[in-house]
Amino acid sequence: MYDGTPPWDIGRPQPVFLKLTEAGAIEGRVLDAGCGTGEHVLMAATRGFDATGIDAAPTAIAIAQRKAAERSLAARFLVWDALRLPELGEQFDTVLDSGLFHVFDDERRARYVEALAAVVRRDGRYIMCCFSDRQPGDWGPRRVRQDEIRAAFAAGWTVESIEPVEFDTTLNPPVAQAWLSMITRSGGDDGDMNSHRAHSTL
Repeated sequence: MYDGTPPWDIGRPQPVFLKLTEAGAIEGRVLDAGCGTGEHVLMAATRGFDATGIDAAPTAIAIAQRKAAERSLAARFLVWDALRLPELGEQFDTVLDSGLFHVFDDERRARYVEALAAVVRRDGRYIMCCFSDRQPGDWGPRRVRQDEIRAAFAAGWTVESIEPVEFDTTLNPPVAQAWLSMITRSGGDDGDMNSHRAHSTL
């Protein structure tokens, strides 16, 4: 996908994440799961946050690292599979997800949510923007319903809100319908998470 410019790589943060940052909704140690070329990580780093981005695409990570160097920003980027988040051995206060959740089928979606539980601190927040079933047509990634999001995060999480937003793209028309979800890690304690992380690395 990075031989050219993928439709989600708009060269700047998604407006909805920029707005949340300016409102103080993003805090602490920040992880962007599926960071692409790094705009949300760099947005967080610009504001002084300890920011890490992971992506399975080496080309995207290389571009993100180059951007960080060009902008003289301290940000960490790793080539990493989001289903292997427990193997990072770290926890974060805020995890961002801009367009990753909707790429998973049902089985991998459950594995992804389980992986997130190992890296989001108790009372930490997962902020996710995914393709919405409000989007007409059948092009693009899988459309996600609100009830699917709530079901995925039914155990150990609190879904604070799900609201309709627009996701900027490089396509024509340039916006797609999306859901913005604010979800808090409410179950377990650090010991439980560390146990889960150790088990996941076996």
